Amino acid sequence: MSTMRAAVLCGDGRCEVQRLPVPVPGPEQVSVRLEGCGVGASNLPLWAGKPWFHYPLPPGAPGREGWGEVAAVGAEVDGLAVGDRIALLSGKAFAEYDVARADDVARVPDRCAGLPLPGEPLACAMNIFRRGAIDAGDRVAVVGVGFLGALLIQLAAHAGAEVIAITRRAYALELARQCGAAHTLECRDPRAAIGAALELSRGIGCARVIEAAGEQVSLDIASAIAADGGRLIIAGYHQDGPRQVNMQQWNWRGLDVVNAHERDPAAAARGLREAMAAVDDGRLDPFLLLTHLFPLDRIDAAFDALRERPDGFMKATIAL
Repeated sequence: MSTMRAAVLCGDGRCEVQRLPVPVPGPEQVSVRLEGCGVGASNLPLWAGKPWFHYPLPPGAPGREGWGEVAAVGAEVDGLAVGDRIALLSGKAFAEYDVARADDVARVPDRCAGLPLPGEPLACAMNIFRRGAIDAGDRVAVVGVGFLGALLIQLAAHAGAEVIAITRRAYALELARQCGAAHTLECRDPRAAIGAALELSRGIGCARVIEAAGEQVSLDIASAIAADGGRLIIAGYHQDGPRQVNMQQWNWRGLDVVNAHERDPAAAARGLREAMAAVDDGRLDPFLLLTHLFPLDRIDAAFDALRERPDGFMKATIAL
C-alpha cells in the first residue's frame, strides 16, 4: 500500500482524516501497520487547541499509544521481522502506518494475540512503579484512578502492598477494587478523604503516595496523607498551570518527592519492554480498563468521551 489514512488535528476540537503517503522506515527503524492507538489524557490540551500549540499538527500526531504488525524493517535492524506484533513508542500513531526506532518497540506477548495493547501508558506505569520503590507490606495510596492510576494499583497490589485508592467516580472505585485495592475512598470532599485515609493508617499516613490525577486537589490530598519520611510520587500530568505545595508540610515530614515522568528515551523503552513482560506474567491486566472503542473517523467522539468521562469510561482506543 502506498497511501494511508491519518488524522490531522487542526485545533479547537477539529480533525481531518487525510490520505497521505505511507512513511518509509530509515535504516534503524521499522514501519508498523497499526491496529490501534490509545487516547491519553495528556492529549486533551492538544485536542482543545490551546494557544501554545501550533496547528495543524503533523499527520498522526499526537498518537503515542500504538500497536500493530511490523510491515517493513530498515537495513540495519536485527531481531525483528515483517509480521511481528509489537507495541511502539512513537508520536504519530493516529494513522494506519507509523515508523519507530527498532529500539523503541517491544513484542506483544503471544497470549495477547488479537487483543488491543497500547504500550506507552503501560511503560509509564512500569517506570513510575520502579521509581516509587514499593515493597511488600508498604501502605500505598493512589490518588486518582484513571487508566494510569488503575495500572499502578495492579502493580502495587501484586507486589504485596496494601493499597488505598482515592478517586471521585463510583465506577473508578469499583474498578480499583477489581485491580486489587484493599480500601477505596471517594474524594468529592477532600477533607473527608484525607481524614478517612489517615484513619485507615492509624494516623501515621502512607509510606508511599502516588498522585495520579494531575490536579491541584489531588496533589493536596496526596501531600496530606504521606507519612513522615515517606515518598510522594508525582505521576499525574499537570498541564493546566502552576501548582502550589505546602512546603512547610513537606519539610516537616521529610518527604522524598519524586517527579516520575521519564524523558530519557532509553528509560521509556526499558519501561515498554518491562510492561510487555508484566502483561505476559499477569502483573498488569490492561484489558478490563479498555472500555471504549472508536474508528479513526470518530476520533472526535473518543476525545469527547475522554474529556467527559461518562459512567463506565476508563480508556478509549482508536481502531485502525
